[in-house]
Amino acid sequence: MDFELSEEQKMVIEEAKKFAEKKLAPVVEKLDERQEVNLTALKELGELGYLGMTVPEEYGGTNLGAIPYVGAMIEFSKVDAGTAVGVSVQNSLVNDAIVMFGTEEQKKKYLPKLVTGEWLGCFSLTEAGAGSDPGSLRASAVRDGDHFVLNGTKNFTTNGGFADVIIAFLQTDKEKGAKGISAFIIPNTAPGFSVGKHENKLGIRTSSTTEMVFTDCRVPADHLLGKENKGLNIALATLDCGRIGIAAQAVGIAEAALEEAVKYAKERTQFGQKLADFQALQFMLADMAVDVEVAKAMLYRAAWLKDSGKKFTKESAIIKLFASEMSHRVCHKALQIHGGYGFMKDYKVERLYRDQRITEIYEGTSEIQRVVIARSLLMD
Repeated sequence: MDFELSEEQKMVIEEAKKFAEKKLAPVVEKLDERQEVNLTALKELGELGYLGMTVPEEYGGTNLGAIPYVGAMIEFSKVDAGTAVGVSVQNSLVNDAIVMFGTEEQKKKYLPKLVTGEWLGCFSLTEAGAGSDPGSLRASAVRDGDHFVLNGTKNFTTNGGFADVIIAFLQTDKEKGAKGISAFIIPNTAPGFSVGKHENKLGIRTSSTTEMVFTDCRVPADHLLGKENKGLNIALATLDCGRIGIAAQAVGIAEAALEEAVKYAKERTQFGQKLADFQALQFMLADMAVDVEVAKAMLYRAAWLKDSGKKFTKESAIIKLFASEMSHRVCHKALQIHGGYGFMKDYKVERLYRDQRITEIYEGTSEIQRVVIARSLLMD
């Protein structure tokens, strides 16, 4: 197996690193404190091609694939995990859903503007009473002639506060439960749509997380994404893609935490010697490095499977589970190495610790990943 990246892939990842250092790093602490989105950066990333990395060139994308995409995601996440998740949602949940399930007309209408950042998108599945259990969705879409009328509230929608295009999942046949869900592509200008509560979050505070409210919202029937009552299949297939992006986010956060821990251990003196000279801390750093490297290898393999057109449901769940829990371990140790200073906002590790925690929850909790993995094993 060849682990060497092509020159083009290396360049894409290196440019992502430079962008993060130049455009994200100088403002991330201020934006985190204010809980503001770096919309300027997201728009620029669209212009540079980072919002269309898995979209075919015929629709305006760069079609570079999942391998350089996860590499870029790592670099963005090392600096600003909130902006990185905005990139992940656009690529993995919005673009991929339309590429896989959209009609030719929908692809031509939405993708060219999404890949350039002219339009930004979101993926709205969760509700107050329906997180891990999509069969409990209550938001409804009722057919009325050549339109659907949408009613209900969706929760915890990343990019919700500024999205031009919403991929939303609603019940079109409540008697069928999870098998009666449909997916829709909804413009934010649709009559009856509004953005609800903006959430005040522990971490990834440079991302937007909101309610999405539909009140007798009328959309034409051609806004249906895929077939009616097949929305759960669309959600699950799209989340397979999204989990690779979130795993990359977790790896990036962990790698940044490791770098901060190494830097601090070399600088901090206690008992007349550097922290780096204590074997106990050396072992902690070694364990952290092993965790990060194992996760990166698994991540690139999952990305390779996606690029190769192979089934990757189990692998995306495995890497999402491992990377998110690995990132928890690494960030915990990095903060511990910093001691009391790690608890203070003056040090980057404090924000990394907060940002990491959501990776074990969104796009499927760790418990749900274990369910997916177990089912895959038992079905083989």
